[in-house]
Amino acid sequence: MTSLQGKAGWALLLAIAIAFPLCVPNSYYLTVTTLAFIYAIATLGLNLLTGYAGQLNLAHGGFMAIGAYTLGVLTVDHGVPFWLAFALSGCLCMAVGVVVGAVSLRLKGHYFSIFTMCIGYIIYLVIEKWEAVTHGAVGLIGIPVPAPIGPLAFDSVTAQYYLVLAFLVVGTFVMHRIVTSLLGRSFMAVRNSDMLAEALGINLMRTKMLSFVLSVGYAGFAGALYAGQVRFLGPDIARTDLTFDMVMAMLVGGTGTLLGPLLGSVLVPWVTQTLQFLQDYRMLVFGPVLVLLIIFFPEGIVGAYLARSARRAAALRRQSTREAREAQSGASAQPTIATAPVTAHHGVDHA
Repeated sequence: MTSLQGKAGWALLLAIAIAFPLCVPNSYYLTVTTLAFIYAIATLGLNLLTGYAGQLNLAHGGFMAIGAYTLGVLTVDHGVPFWLAFALSGCLCMAVGVVVGAVSLRLKGHYFSIFTMCIGYIIYLVIEKWEAVTHGAVGLIGIPVPAPIGPLAFDSVTAQYYLVLAFLVVGTFVMHRIVTSLLGRSFMAVRNSDMLAEALGINLMRTKMLSFVLSVGYAGFAGALYAGQVRFLGPDIARTDLTFDMVMAMLVGGTGTLLGPLLGSVLVPWVTQTLQFLQDYRMLVFGPVLVLLIIFFPEGIVGAYLARSARRAAALRRQSTREAREAQSGASAQPTIATAPVTAHHGVDHA
C-alpha cells in the first residue's frame, strides 16, 4: 500500500479505474462497480460526519432516498430536465439536513445516533405512505438516464460507469480539500473534544451543522445518480439496511481516512455479490468477519496501515536520534593530543 500514497498513488488508482471496462468480460461487472462507486460517494459523506466530526448519522440512507426520489418525481411526474433535477436533489437534501440538524445536533453520542435512526424510519414511512407523490409501494418506474452533455451520451453501461467515476473523482477531490483545510481541522477538533474546541473559539453548533449538511448533500447527489442508474425506485431504498452497509464499508476501510471509505465501498458490494448463493444467510458470514475486523483492525484496513506506518516512522526517528547522540558523545569522549610547535634552530658561526 506504500505505492498508493501521494499524488502518484491516486493517479495509479484513477488509471486502474479508467482501464477497468477494458478488462471485464461483460457488463455485469461494470454495473456492480458503478453501484459501488455510487455508494462510495455517499459513504464519503458519511465519513465526513462520522470519521472527521465524530457524529454517527443512522439516517444517511434515508437522505440518499430523498435525493433519489426527488430526481425520480421531478423527471417522471413533472418533466424536469435531468441535470436540473439532479442539482435540486442535492439542494433539497441539504435543506432537509438543516432542519433535521437543528434538532438532532443538540444531542450527543448514541443519543444523536438513536434520534437519526428514528428520522430514517420516518423518511421510510413518508416514502411508503405518501402515494400521491412517491407512488407508495408501487414505486417510480421509467426514470430517465442522465441527459447528454454536448456530444457525450450516457445511454450505455460503459458511459454511465465513466459518468459515475467522474463524479466520484470530483467528490473525492472536494472532500480532500475540505478535510485538509482549516474547516476540516475544526471538524476534527470537535470530534476530539467539544470543550477543547469551544475553548479554541470554534462555534460548535455551526461546525456540526456544516458537517451534517455537507454529509447529507453527498448522500443526496449519490441518490440522484442511483436513480438514474437503476431507473426504478421503491421504498426499500430508505431502509436502515443501506445505512448499515455504508457504516460497514466505512469500518472496513477505515474511518477518518480518505481512501478507507472508497476501499470499503468497493470491497463490500463485491463480497456481497460473491456470497449471493447464501441468500439470507450471508449476514451469518458478514457478522463474524466484521467482529474479527473490529477486534484485530479497529481502525480499518487503511487506518491500521497508517497507524503502523506512523509507528514505524516514529521508531526510525528515535533510532536516528539515538545514533546521532551516541556519535556525538563518542566524538566528545576521544582524547585530544596536543602537539607542541617545533622550532628549528640554525647555528651561526662568528669569526
